Amino acid sequence: MAVLPRAPTVSASTYRRFTRAALASLVFIVVTGAAVRLTGSGLGCSSWPGCEPGEFVPHGASSLNPWIEFLNRLITGAVSVAVALAVLGSHWRTPRRRDLVWLSWGLVAGVVGQILLGALVVRVHVHPIAVQGHFLLSAVLVANAVVLHHRAGRVDGADGRAEPVVPLAGPVVLRLSAIVTALAATVMLAGTIVTGSGPHAGDEDAERLAFAVRSVAMLHSGLTWVFLGAVVLLVLRMRRDLVMGVALERATALLTVVVLQGGLGYLQYFTGVPELLVGLHVLGSMLVWIAALRLQLTLREPLPRLLRLREPAPTAAIDAAAPAAGA
Repeated sequence: MAVLPRAPTVSASTYRRFTRAALASLVFIVVTGAAVRLTGSGLGCSSWPGCEPGEFVPHGASSLNPWIEFLNRLITGAVSVAVALAVLGSHWRTPRRRDLVWLSWGLVAGVVGQILLGALVVRVHVHPIAVQGHFLLSAVLVANAVVLHHRAGRVDGADGRAEPVVPLAGPVVLRLSAIVTALAATVMLAGTIVTGSGPHAGDEDAERLAFAVRSVAMLHSGLTWVFLGAVVLLVLRMRRDLVMGVALERATALLTVVVLQGGLGYLQYFTGVPELLVGLHVLGSMLVWIAALRLQLTLREPLPRLLRLREPAPTAAIDAAAPAAGA
């Protein structure tokens, strides 16, 4: 009687490396996708999945644009491998946790959606609304990967599930962190409107949104100032409430990347939006988004082990201990 091979096993620490690789690859594909648009290679390949009808690889191309677009498609394949490892690892992980399995399959759904949207972008000749949708779906996918990586770092409960979390800050800080995350998403959305109205269309014949670039850039800038003010207010409130440790470090990191991203935005605007600075700004938008998400996730964590070993405490006692646990 044949003996079936045993399924491989993956430790919690190894699986977290898988999730880190998936997150990094998803951010990387956002940047390379921007490079396709910034080099005018959005229609370097006129077909999908092959570059041209009947040709998978560009042949006889008179410029680098088809190869740039085709290389980005190959990178999508590499991202798919990283996502597949995250999915397989969630099933091989010891112990297996349902939350990690579902989140990893969320990555698969997002990548499939990206592939389908990528085909649509080509078919509608890089219409700005389709390109916006492609980028915003990337942001959702990155958010999924951030949550997966964060939860993969949490301790396992006795029943093979993640330990339940409690707020490590007061209600004001929690509300402010939610507002900050919402503003991060709003600023990113406004940035896609600026991009869809600006000169970097992905192809010289592509349509543009019917907005004056200066007007939407001012809207984007104004929202960024509101976002910055909310982050400063959050940091000050965290200090007042003695929410220290990792949470305050991540809040400070968010404040830093928002300031750098804002400065880069003004620099690219006043220098005529050169391609290199726009590409860095796209990377910066992902870093701001990740920093905002990580901060909000950090404000709700399992209680420290010493508190978990004690007798169950009343809700009021847990609420009173939460700020101290965050320190």
